[in-house]
Amino acid sequence: MDSFANDPKIQKNRWLILVAVCLFIFMSTLDGSIVNIALPVMSKAMSIPMNQAEWVVSIYLIVICALLLLFGKLGDAFGKIRIFKLGSILFTIGSLLCGFNSGLVFLLIARAIQAVGAAMTMSTSNGIITEVFPFSERGRALGMIGSFVALGSIAGPGVGGLILAHFNWGYIFLINVPIGIAAILIGMKILPKDITITKQKIDSFGATLFAIVMVTLFAGIFLGQEIGFNKPVILLLFAVALIDFIAFIYIELHIDKPILDLKIFKNANFSLSILCAFLIFVANFFFNVISPFYLENARGLAANYAGYALMTFPIVQVVVAPISGAISDKIGPELLTFVGLILISISQVGYMFMGLATPLWIFMLFVGLVGFGNGVFQAPNNTIVMNSVEVKDLGVAGGVNALARELGMIIGISLATTVLFSAMSQTAGHRITSYVPAHPEYFISGMHVAFMVSLAVCLIATVITGVRLLRK
Repeated sequence: MDSFANDPKIQKNRWLILVAVCLFIFMSTLDGSIVNIALPVMSKAMSIPMNQAEWVVSIYLIVICALLLLFGKLGDAFGKIRIFKLGSILFTIGSLLCGFNSGLVFLLIARAIQAVGAAMTMSTSNGIITEVFPFSERGRALGMIGSFVALGSIAGPGVGGLILAHFNWGYIFLINVPIGIAAILIGMKILPKDITITKQKIDSFGATLFAIVMVTLFAGIFLGQEIGFNKPVILLLFAVALIDFIAFIYIELHIDKPILDLKIFKNANFSLSILCAFLIFVANFFFNVISPFYLENARGLAANYAGYALMTFPIVQVVVAPISGAISDKIGPELLTFVGLILISISQVGYMFMGLATPLWIFMLFVGLVGFGNGVFQAPNNTIVMNSVEVKDLGVAGGVNALARELGMIIGISLATTVLFSAMSQTAGHRITSYVPAHPEYFISGMHVAFMVSLAVCLIATVITGVRLLRK
């Protein structure tokens, strides 16, 4: 770390390095959420049912979660910058292949290639920036990464709506190609050679077990939503995931060089910050799932106008996050994480009172508030995570941080739809699995219950952070 901090050439290019890293972080997180808004169009264009089209989203998230820890460890062993560069090339190739309308199977394979590249860039980015930037600027730099992560994961519906208003669905992937090539060229020119290379043996058995846990768990969740969670095949997938997870923990505790050194979680600062990041991504994806229904179905807005309204969140966050990171470098990150979580919690209360007659500017005010809260929270929280581990574990810490984010997205999407449709079914007195145009009141009551759950999730994170702040 010292030689990067003391190398004048690298320090001169450090903000350009940050730009190259942020471009890939933005694209790889955007591609987790941009597809949702295009699914009806894709389903029609490829003549496939909606539940099959949904696998275009699911396979991307599953592959990323399965591989994040492995690439975090490979980054520590063979060089984070080397893994990042390879990932950026794979992601761009995958994006190009996704843009060809060659049927569902081809698209799913292309999405898997794209996801491998995304996992490589996601798991190494925080570690690269922590090594390149001096301690005094690290909060601001990690704040930029945090804001691009949030921008990517929440801007999906807005950006997707704008692209679909003018082009066919292939362009939601093809837009990555020129940006990817530009970022690769910048990276080739300015990314330095790796200096932290441990060359330690990779725990391939642990990595395989972890991948099986992720694949079976999320296949069970996504399939369960389609066919019901009480079917034998779903219960079998969950059983395999549980047995595998127990085996994974046992192996990791008894092996010399584990893929995930569980001792890292003994560090309370690290563990609590990872838990809070996970909970806030769960809450954010309640908003991500429910707000397009509210704006497009219940309020009758066109997709592109709904997209404009939802862009308030990422735009506010992108402005606030670097400022929050810079303040965090001066006063320390703990107070800022607490303030950010309080603001996010207040926004959830606001959503609980939204109705069909609520003026749209009030809704957008709360959308802006959640963006502000996330901007204040994410950068200092990332700083706590990355500063609480040793240099040799930066790759693993970055991998775990990205994993918490992706798990939060998947659990948030699954929990939001499950709570929403269960609450709607309760109101209607019969089973409901989609929006009912004749009865918008079913949706509004379901939305209120869903945001009540989301508020509870935010409050858990707020209490955890508040207790830590008081102790400090």
